[in-house]
Amino acid sequence: MASRVTLVSPAMSPSLRQTRFYAGEPIDDLGAARARSAAPVLPSPARTVTSPSVRCEQTAAALGLDAVASPELAGSDMGRWRGRTLDEVMAAEPESVARWLADPGWAGHGGESVQEVCERAGSWLDATREADGRILAVVEPDLVRAAVVHALGLPAAVFWRLDVVPLTATELSGRAGRWNLRLGRPLDGPGSSATNSR
Repeated sequence: MASRVTLVSPAMSPSLRQTRFYAGEPIDDLGAARARSAAPVLPSPARTVTSPSVRCEQTAAALGLDAVASPELAGSDMGRWRGRTLDEVMAAEPESVARWLADPGWAGHGGESVQEVCERAGSWLDATREADGRILAVVEPDLVRAAVVHALGLPAAVFWRLDVVPLTATELSGRAGRWNLRLGRPLDGPGSSATNSR
């Protein structure tokens, strides 16, 4: 039996626009409108889940999904950096940012390491093999990266080389312990603005 998992990144929010470490902000009006217009292009899932964050839950609602929040799909715990922009953190702690970007096992900000997020996402992804049918998950951008790293057996250091654009779908299908990847396709049509996210 093949497992099919579609990972949808959240719609645009102020923290994504500002490259700010997420601290619970909602999606913006334009992001909500684009999510509503994208609803018809989504596959029909057997089960729908979401990261337990405001922006993922609001994106799921705007997409017309009745999703259940799953604690294991929470975004990275960024510790003391939560709510700050990347530029602010780089100005205050340049060595720490350099270490965070270079060492997947580093968690000196007081939260989770990239390696821990990849392991957590991988455990969830592996557990989906027991589920029947298609799963659609509206998840934080870092969870999309982490799931792809795990699915393809990539080293965790590749995490930062994967860009996740708001409101895109990344599809994974697996059978017999092997995953195939269909890279993120936009859900909101040709007029969307492609912005990388942290």
